[in-house]
Amino acid sequence: MPAVNIKPGIYWIGVNDRTTDLFEGLWPITSEGVSYNAYVIDDEKKVLVDAAKDIKSDALLDQIAEVFDPALLDYIVVNHMEPDHTGVLRTLRRIAPNVTFLCTSRAVKMLESYYQLTDNVRAVEDGESLDLGTHQLQFFVAPMVHWPETMVTYETTQKVLFSCDAFGGYGALQGAIFDDQCTALDFYEKEALRYYANIVALFPKPVLKAIEKLSDIPIDVVAPSHGLLWRKNPGRIIELYQKWATYALAGPEPGVTLLYGTMYGNTEKMVDAVASGVARAGMPLNIFDVRHINVSYILPSVYTRSGVLIGAPTYEGELFPLMAHVLDMLNRKRIQNRKLAYFGSFGWSGGARREITQWAEKLKWELVEAWEYPGGSTYQDLLKGEELGYNFARSL
Repeated sequence: MPAVNIKPGIYWIGVNDRTTDLFEGLWPITSEGVSYNAYVIDDEKKVLVDAAKDIKSDALLDQIAEVFDPALLDYIVVNHMEPDHTGVLRTLRRIAPNVTFLCTSRAVKMLESYYQLTDNVRAVEDGESLDLGTHQLQFFVAPMVHWPETMVTYETTQKVLFSCDAFGGYGALQGAIFDDQCTALDFYEKEALRYYANIVALFPKPVLKAIEKLSDIPIDVVAPSHGLLWRKNPGRIIELYQKWATYALAGPEPGVTLLYGTMYGNTEKMVDAVASGVARAGMPLNIFDVRHINVSYILPSVYTRSGVLIGAPTYEGELFPLMAHVLDMLNRKRIQNRKLAYFGSFGWSGGARREITQWAEKLKWELVEAWEYPGGSTYQDLLKGEELGYNFARSL
């Protein structure tokens, strides 16, 4: 995509990535892709705000060159040190040897350790301003959104917030970069939630603190480093992030996430009975087979809903391993204070139920019911499963 004028003298010069399969080496983006949004300000001083992965060096340089010669860069604003935003920095230093890197004090050492960049590196203070000519930048430290060295940059004359990972989302840009031009807004909002649950969910208090810090700043455009730019309704993405962060502190909305795994179909047969009970109670329900669905897509549902139903068999005296992997990731993301019910079959002995009880304690979840049955399910078992689903949904 060519460079896009956002405001007078301010341009989006980002690049799409449709070849990377796993974001951060963990989260699938094969079908969705991702954008690395970068920006230039063309003024008496030439500025690049954020950059891209090293594999996109040529594309980024071509984008900058549409606005001005990259060798003329005076400043590169490093809002966040993660390599998907900084992988091209050494190349840029070779092209513009006198460029000054602007970052937080905590990022100074990281620039050295990642890229051996020590010359012309300047730490900016929280609230500090920088005149560019007709534009002015102001820097706001936002630690743990989602690394400790993070900041956001605000252009005061045109009211553009360069928020880096904050307010971002998965999804390559499909020809349009603005929310008011987008014909698939639901897709980008859904991918913003998945991105939040995958990347940012561990840090709700820093997210809310950053939003509070920015609350008195008039914002015409939210310009993150991934996903859509928000100019028609810039408050929309901020409100969504605020709501998602609040879930971790005040609790999510009523609803059920049903996670299951099955070896030979016995547990899967019970899933339909349990789901019918949840539906009879009128409770929203998402169902995920952990054998086939990456935990990346499961996290948003568990993060936003108050109840979790787990159906999984005993495997060699323990919980079905793929289910244990999902619970481990939920624990790593500190998704706490949910209600939980468990059902599952076993062969010669149980064990999964015992491990589910241990996981509930570790996750700080309330285990409402745990039921396991031998072998295949009888008609009476299926009726009991439906009641389990109904009663659990009603308890929410």
